[in-house]
Amino acid sequence: MPNRALKVRDLPGIEALLVAGDDARIALDHLTGLNKYGCPPRPDPEQLAFGSSTASVISQSGYAAAARLRERLLDRTDTLELSWQRIRQELLSDNSDLNVQLAFVPSGTDAHALAVQHLSGLAPLSVVMVEESETGSGVRAAISCHHPQINAVSLRAADGMPRTSEKIDAEVVALVEAAVALGHHVLLVMVDQSKTGMIAPSISCAIALSQRYSEKFSVLVDACQFRIAPATLRAYLRQDFMVAITGSKFLTGPAFSAALMLPEGYAQRVEDCKDLGLLLRWEAALVEHRRFCALEQSQVIRIMENFAQVVRQRLAEDQRFELLPEPLLDRRPLLTEESWDRLPSIFSFVLYHRKDRPLTREETQRVYSLLQLSDMDVIDGRRCQLGQPVAIGKGVSALRFTLSARLISDAILPKGMDKLKDDALAVLEKTAWLVDRIRD
Repeated sequence: MPNRALKVRDLPGIEALLVAGDDARIALDHLTGLNKYGCPPRPDPEQLAFGSSTASVISQSGYAAAARLRERLLDRTDTLELSWQRIRQELLSDNSDLNVQLAFVPSGTDAHALAVQHLSGLAPLSVVMVEESETGSGVRAAISCHHPQINAVSLRAADGMPRTSEKIDAEVVALVEAAVALGHHVLLVMVDQSKTGMIAPSISCAIALSQRYSEKFSVLVDACQFRIAPATLRAYLRQDFMVAITGSKFLTGPAFSAALMLPEGYAQRVEDCKDLGLLLRWEAALVEHRRFCALEQSQVIRIMENFAQVVRQRLAEDQRFELLPEPLLDRRPLLTEESWDRLPSIFSFVLYHRKDRPLTREETQRVYSLLQLSDMDVIDGRRCQLGQPVAIGKGVSALRFTLSARLISDAILPKGMDKLKDDALAVLEKTAWLVDRIRD
């Protein structure tokens, strides 16, 4: 939308703007009023929201901030250009001395595509990436239009258990060596964190390859979950790694707000998206970003540890659940200081009819969908949200219980930690009730 004096008739309402864009995943179903992720374009404070690994309903404060920005644009007390500049500066505030470029894009998938486009002049180009089931279903298709050679590395064995870091690293190294031997420039897409909370390949592997191949090698860190502390983000950028982030996962902004950060070494200017809907979605996400960043790290760590204890205990004591092994969030030698992002915030688990037979993918999807309904005769009929099922083995998917920045910020409030625990247990109680009623 051009940057000009705006009139009321020029702008749709706030809810229409929050889902503006040309991607079907953000469009609202005309019957349910929800997008593909089960989220409406307005706050839903009654929902028990533990699905930020996929998407979140906009917060009340985020919604209000986006609405205020729309009004400022309408009455010309703000401009599109200044609004974009303000958001850009806020996202780069901890790294302003590094001369980082930041390009706004609708989604993490678009960030991957922009990174590949940025390197496409270095043809032939090879991409070594983590399998799509742990990142994004549309990534391969998005980057293939630039015609790189693409090699995907599995993070899990056939039985759904995580492969060892050593095996993943060895496969990555072999693929990179083979591509460089053919005269290709290689883009390694490493993930921190994946849909189920993994870092892969290891950071030590990525750094070693970068030092070994230098000008023939680039790294894109898929940090689209944005479950990394400011020190971690800065350390990646200091390694000259590109970093993709979103405001719609850990930060719980509305779906489709992403950005690609490029270190100073990437001199070529990149064009970003300036869609008004994207601007308002980032405006909402940054409200939660500010709340979270204002917390003492010791508070965040305490809440994350307490939450993990409650979830692990409830999952362990019920034969209808099996908690998957939690990955080690080891970021050495990138940095040695410890912060909140060393703790898991995604807990993946498989559903079982009986301990000897897991639910099928179709049955797990059915439970996931039914959790979001409120008109059920159950012990707790509130709407519940978990992370979408992730395929982890032959015919089996895992649900994800996810802690977000918003939930952590809310837990600081009086009796907030008690509410967080009670809500988490209520979601798992409803999940167990649904498992008992899913038929073969």
